[in-house]
Amino acid sequence: MSARESHKTAGFVLRCLNYGESDLIVTFYSSDFGKLKGIAKGAKRSKKRFANVFEPFSLTNIMFTRKSRDMLAFIEACDVIEHYRPIRENLEKTLIASYFIELADHFNPEGKKNEKVFELLRSFLALLQEEKASEAAVRFFELRLLKLAGFEPALEGCISCKAPLTNGNSYYFYAREGGLKCASCARADRCDQSVSAGTVRTLLMGKDMDIGKIKMVALGDSLAAESRNILCGFITHVLGREVKSLKIMEQVRRLGAD
Repeated sequence: MSARESHKTAGFVLRCLNYGESDLIVTFYSSDFGKLKGIAKGAKRSKKRFANVFEPFSLTNIMFTRKSRDMLAFIEACDVIEHYRPIRENLEKTLIASYFIELADHFNPEGKKNEKVFELLRSFLALLQEEKASEAAVRFFELRLLKLAGFEPALEGCISCKAPLTNGNSYYFYAREGGLKCASCARADRCDQSVSAGTVRTLLMGKDMDIGKIKMVALGDSLAAESRNILCGFITHVLGREVKSLKIMEQVRRLGAD
């Protein structure tokens, strides 16, 4: 019988699931192991070892043991590194942070290490904590995560005729094909989501922009709507399902607008 190996890593809490009367199954996105799932024995009763450490999107130090990489880990202890209190005190920010975390969960298989995804979460949660919630931050996070997951949409020009993006031209985004088509190549009987060249250029700028400059980007109503329709529609297509936290965020926003 092989011995359990001990490990320590930093990780964001992705989700928790009740298991039995007192245990929790916790899924993290860790810096050293990628998505990591473990059982925290007695976590629902513990007032010392696991007090307030499994809140969604908290960044924690995780101490765990396991026999092999394909087995459930045993969470021995957790210490909070960052609880992101300013985010939790603001409903809009909490909804956005929950969306970031759910996307990271959906787009990353268990056990596959990707330090860039971990850093993406850390940098955008820090931005959200320090600055006002913005549509630009949400859209640019989506773009960067799609790229890291291998699903970056083709936005530099028409995927059919290969003509580069040109100001003043009309474009349509085809989720099934993962990119733009110009008006000449788009099927007249079945055009997908229309989008202006200006919206596309903003997205292209944002996907590589220094994160400290994102706070200076404001998306107008039309640009925000177009970019959201493209990216959220594409994410739904890739995943084959709706993202629950996005749906909740939309419902809360509609209630606030009424």
